[in-house]
Amino acid sequence: MDFFYPNFTNDMWRIVGLCFFNDKNYFVDLGHKTFRLESLIPFLKEKGIGLFDTAKVVQRLKNTAADKDLEVIEPTDLQALLRQIPECTTVVTTGEKATDVFCQQLHIDSRPAVGSYVEFPFEERQLRLYRMPSTSRAYPLSVERKAEAYRMLFEEK
Repeated sequence: MDFFYPNFTNDMWRIVGLCFFNDKNYFVDLGHKTFRLESLIPFLKEKGIGLFDTAKVVQRLKNTAADKDLEVIEPTDLQALLRQIPECTTVVTTGEKATDVFCQQLHIDSRPAVGSYVEFPFEERQLRLYRMPSTSRAYPLSVERKAEAYRMLFEEK
């Protein structure tokens, strides 16, 4: 899958399905063990949800997906990215590494706890940074509990 959160065991698209359609399989193609990009991409565009990585180049230090085993070689220029989308008011990170990279670049001293946000100034705007539960199955919450946290985020927008 040439898109974000492509691993079939990752819960991101199940969480989005639960939050908006009360159906964790709304974007899931069970037969092919993949996600329905033909439905997902137009939905995200309609809702104004954009996705991007906080790093352009990373190196896995071990053969795991854990943040602690990930080294950022080339971070994304997040300030330049935010300048390109002046209508953006909310940023969401789904992992500790992404949160750390974002906070470093935007000079945010107070990192949000999982499931909450901090407000921060960026040029002429006031934005929110949410730190949401990881969508990885390694994170010890059920997909339904993760969806509860994300639902709060989507309802506050």
